[in-house]
Amino acid sequence: MVLASFAMFAIDQAQNGSKHQVAKVGAGLEPVTSASNVNQANPSPKTERQREKMHGQVREAIDDADDVLVKPFASASASSSSIWAQRGIPALIAFLVFGVGLRLLAAYVPGGSRR
Repeated sequence: MVLASFAMFAIDQAQNGSKHQVAKVGAGLEPVTSASNVNQANPSPKTERQREKMHGQVREAIDDADDVLVKPFASASASSSSIWAQRGIPALIAFLVFGVGLRLLAAYVPGGSRR
């Protein structure tokens, strides 16, 4: 969930950046709205409602699961002004703790897979 949510965030940012560049080159062909505020790692209730309107049900379910998983680590990058740091640092920490850490722990549990 953490990796899927981060991948979708990266795609959104790439698309938003592309639209922004096209608008700059085209001298205002169409207004570009920034989606970076809805992509916060730990959104406020107001931002959450705005994000629900922008994303489909499947995407929102993935983002909601990601919000729960990265919430303990969101404060690690809360002071950063970069949306990439706000999303990337908590995602990396969550991946290391839940992905790698739990896999290592499972290897030491008795009765695990036979070698």
